Amino acid sequence: MLFGCNMGHEAPDATTSNATPVQTAAFTFADQDPGLSDYWYQGKAEISRYDLEQNRYQDVHPGEAVAIFVTEDFLTDKQVKNDNYSNPNSTPVLKTNLLRKFPTGIYDYSIMTSVFTPTKVKDYPQTLKVSTTAQDWCGHAYMQLNYEEEQYRMQLHSYFENEADQDKKVGYAMLEDELFNRIRIHPEGLPTGQIDVIPATTVIRLRHLPFKAYTANATHGDYSGTDFEGSNLKVYTLEYPELQRKLSIVYQAESPYIIEGWKDTYPSAFDRQPRTTLARRTNTILSPYWKLNSREDMPERQRLDMEVFPGKAE
Repeated sequence: MLFGCNMGHEAPDATTSNATPVQTAAFTFADQDPGLSDYWYQGKAEISRYDLEQNRYQDVHPGEAVAIFVTEDFLTDKQVKNDNYSNPNSTPVLKTNLLRKFPTGIYDYSIMTSVFTPTKVKDYPQTLKVSTTAQDWCGHAYMQLNYEEEQYRMQLHSYFENEADQDKKVGYAMLEDELFNRIRIHPEGLPTGQIDVIPATTVIRLRHLPFKAYTANATHGDYSGTDFEGSNLKVYTLEYPELQRKLSIVYQAESPYIIEGWKDTYPSAFDRQPRTTLARRTNTILSPYWKLNSREDMPERQRLDMEVFPGKAE
């Protein structure tokens, strides 16, 4: 059997969900911790780099992840960034851009996910939008979720024949993709117990899962493992029995609740053996990165221990 560029054994379907809405705690940055507003609204983004070990095919591959957290104003009707400030339908959001890059043998993967979560949760308790792009040498795919009237609309454009172009909706459930933002805003508001969760769009893409909510067992408490260093750490864990998958997100217990990393164990679609994706934080900086776009700014990458390409300006 030829596994390269094949989808494996899990194929998408049109299953929908009648998931029970998660009651998210009503809070804003200022309600939870006045210092958080000062942290997030200082005209800079928080950038963290992670050493990545990525479960893919029948191996765990070395790579790198970068998480960019930044606040911006977001149009709730168009569900895009507010650039012109002529539309009154606007609310502040915490945006995460999470990039993962890793090679699988000779060829590369590059995956980016953007998540837009309102900080005025009393007004907008749901994450409004998620988008993910995935590229490798076989081709690329684009997946977008939009919150619309107590459900999530999913649009997918894929190079796989069995997926092709899709447009479907499922009932509201918590998004795994929003967990980083929820932790950064108010981790004590995370739900525990048996809940319905829509898995991360990256996981849906890599495993070619049906777009629906799955039952997960959620726990939240002090971290006592050995994969992450540091004192006073917390961990939020989701276990999906149907997917044979366990995800743990480890973060600092004190605000601004920096994400130390994550651990994600699940079986490969190719040999059914469980393997673990592991991401560990190495560096964190605050930076107005959108202004640092000249050759002279390339040394800024060294602050994150990221590659500085040959030919850089001295």
